[in-house]
Amino acid sequence: MSRARSEFDVIAALFAPLAKNAPGAFNLKDDAAAFDVGPGNEVVITVDTVIEGVHFLPDDPPDLVARKALRVNLSDLAAKGAVPVGFLQALSVNTAVTDAYLEQYAKGLAADVEEFKIPLMGGDTTSGPGPLAVSITAIGAVAKGKMIPRGGARPGDLLCVTGTIGDAALGLDLLRGKLKVAGRANADHLVARYRLPRPRLAAGAAIKGRAGAGLDISDGLVADVGHICAASGVAAIIERDKIPLSDAARAAVTLEPEYWPRIFGGGDDYELAFTLPHSYAGDLRRLAEEAGVPMTVIGRIAGPEDAKLGAVTVLDGAGRPVEVPKGGYRHR
Repeated sequence: MSRARSEFDVIAALFAPLAKNAPGAFNLKDDAAAFDVGPGNEVVITVDTVIEGVHFLPDDPPDLVARKALRVNLSDLAAKGAVPVGFLQALSVNTAVTDAYLEQYAKGLAADVEEFKIPLMGGDTTSGPGPLAVSITAIGAVAKGKMIPRGGARPGDLLCVTGTIGDAALGLDLLRGKLKVAGRANADHLVARYRLPRPRLAAGAAIKGRAGAGLDISDGLVADVGHICAASGVAAIIERDKIPLSDAARAAVTLEPEYWPRIFGGGDDYELAFTLPHSYAGDLRRLAEEAGVPMTVIGRIAGPEDAKLGAVTVLDGAGRPVEVPKGGYRHR
């Protein structure tokens, strides 16, 4: 099926319905949107782009492409402790993108608009010869002075993560034929974690006001913890055996220990990495229950007496440094 609809037909038929809960979006018939986040709040804005062949595979289902594009931005809001308010979408298509593809894409986007209560507030649709690309700008709100920064980690803080680490990278390797796992359930779990991340919005809300620093794990555990260290002027020590793994990931690294670097540096987890002062150590289980997601202490923040500032050291079960050949994903 070819794509016969015009840009405005596509917007009116597929995307304007997603703006129904945002009066300030004017049914996507204006060039801008207006919104009120309420007294005492600050606006938090983030933007991420996903490109075919770079951030998703050409044969990934279109509904999951849409949902991942939105969710990676919601993950950024979660890491700041912000509540989603709305989003903008810039969609760049090519002649291979059919009406049927766009319809499935819009259905996926609609599912997450409903699940996360975040309306589409505007955007842009273009056509060109390049790969399919989706750029989403997500808008959130947080109480003034309560946004979780990157630069608030202090020596002695606990280093924590939500969920499990490494699943998405292993899922991508599986889709590319670079990984073998035992059992269909393990394979399905890893692929699902790559294709459809879960933004930890409830976790961000739970740790807000307690976490010294935080971000979402998109470039890889070591790289993103390194971002916290660089912004905070500290170092970090990660205990490899405390990194939480799913059953599928644990089976993979047990069978082939050479997969460990993908756990450290593969990226696309979209879990939260954050620091907590020791005074909140006893609250971690309650915070996890409140958020509905496990939270695990994987190490600590160190000062110059323990490690070079900005460095992230991974230790094995015997306390020996582990070589991390790839610290994380870089675009260039």
